[in-house]
This record gives sequence, structure tokens and C-alpha cells, in this order.
Amino acid sequence: MNNIHKTAIIEDGAILGENVTVGAYTIIGKNVKIGDGTVIDSHTVIAGKTTIGKNNHIFSHASIGTIPQDLKFNPNDDIELIIGDNNKIREYTLFNPGTITGHSKTVIGNNNLFMGYTHVAHDCVIGNNSIFANGVTLAGHVECGDFVVIGGLTPIHQFCKIGTGVMVGGASAVAQDIPPFCLAEGNKALVKGLNLVGLRRRLENREDVDALKHAYKLLFNIGKPLQEVALDLYENDKNPYVKEMANFVLNTKRGIPFERKIKSENE
Repeated sequence: MNNIHKTAIIEDGAILGENVTVGAYTIIGKNVKIGDGTVIDSHTVIAGKTTIGKNNHIFSHASIGTIPQDLKFNPNDDIELIIGDNNKIREYTLFNPGTITGHSKTVIGNNNLFMGYTHVAHDCVIGNNSIFANGVTLAGHVECGDFVVIGGLTPIHQFCKIGTGVMVGGASAVAQDIPPFCLAEGNKALVKGLNLVGLRRRLENREDVDALKHAYKLLFNIGKPLQEVALDLYENDKNPYVKEMANFVLNTKRGIPFERKIKSENE
């Protein structure tokens, strides 16, 4: 049984699952679909062609699915926002749908935490099990893998890619791609090393962590061309995590921000 406050406005055409809670003065548009068990607190707006999965909690004053902040937007565009299951979306968050010049949709996965005042712009693609601290802003077309942690007040530039298992320090400014399993921080943000705390929490096999340490040293601490090293690792290293990192480097469009420390291979 749904629990809908008498002051909430649910437009004709909206589809709500079972056991959905809608708080006071919340507005849900006609093209919105909300899955079972989702809780929407007071004074929230959910608009546009927006699909929200099961067991999410959207806190007060969130703005979900309103038109993208893109000057090329046309009201007749067929665009959408898709949100998965078990996400926590805190106060004053702003999520926009895609654009026809991008994916035509913004996609958010499962089990993510978006703290207060976070912004997910048009055409972003976000994976699962990630944390976006207060005031994080993702510009258009940003892609984030799984198990990402972005520190507070950090903006991420348009079209940047953030790999799986990345941690970005607070008050950083990300303008280039950050490879999987790395730690980055600063303004502008630079890759500083591996996210060893995250790796040790997630990877049961210590050999995987050691393999990534070795790959990181080859990529970023030895004076060989980055793409050459990445190609060699991708073709010859059998570790799947190393292959993931190498493939990311090979396919970067915005480049990898790092300060290379030139060392011999035997160091």
C-alpha cells in the first residue's frame, strides 16, 4: 500500500509501484515511473521521462529529471533519466536527463550515495556502489565506474571518465580521465598513486594488488611512452585488473593527468 501525503501532486500518467512513500508538497510528473519501496520525502520535484527503480530514498528538495542545462535543448527532444535500485539521494540534489546530441539518457546504477547538493548533468553514466560527497558536480557526459568515491566540493569536467575503484580527494578539480583503481587529488587533479585502501577492501587476492602495483610503476614511474607501456600490459599481462587499467589508458580521450617520476625498471 502506498503512503502519499495529501498535499503531494501526482500527475495523471505517473506510475508508482507498491509501498511507495511520497512526502508533503512533492510533485511527480506524468511521465515518471517509480519502483516498489521507494521513499520520496517532502518538497521534491520529479519531472520529465524519469524511471526510478526499487527501494531508493530521495530526500527533501531534490530536483530529479528536470530539463538539461544545455543551450541546445529542445522541448520536443525524446530524452530520459534512468535511476536503478537502492540509491540514497540526499537534499538539494539535481539530476538531469540526457540530450539528443549525447546518449539521449542519463543513467545511474544501484547502491549509490549522493550526498547533499550533488549534481549529475545530462548524459552522465554512473555505475554501482559509489559515493559522491557533498557538493560534487558531474558535468555533461561524465562516466563513472563502480566503487568510485569522490570527495566533497569536487567538480568533474565534461566528457571525463572515472575508472572503477577510483578515489578523488575533496576540493579537487578533475579535468582529465582517472584510470581504474587510482587515487587522484588537487587542483588540477593529478593521479597520485593507487587507491590501496579500496583495493584491499575489495580484492581478496593479494596477488591482484601486487600486480596492480607493478603495472602502476611501469605506467607512471618509468620514462617510457605511456601508450606503449599500456599496450604491452594489455597484450601480455594476464591479470584482469591490470588489463582493465591498461585498456582504460589506451582508450582515453582527455588524457591521464600525472607527474611521471622517471626511474629505472629495476627500482
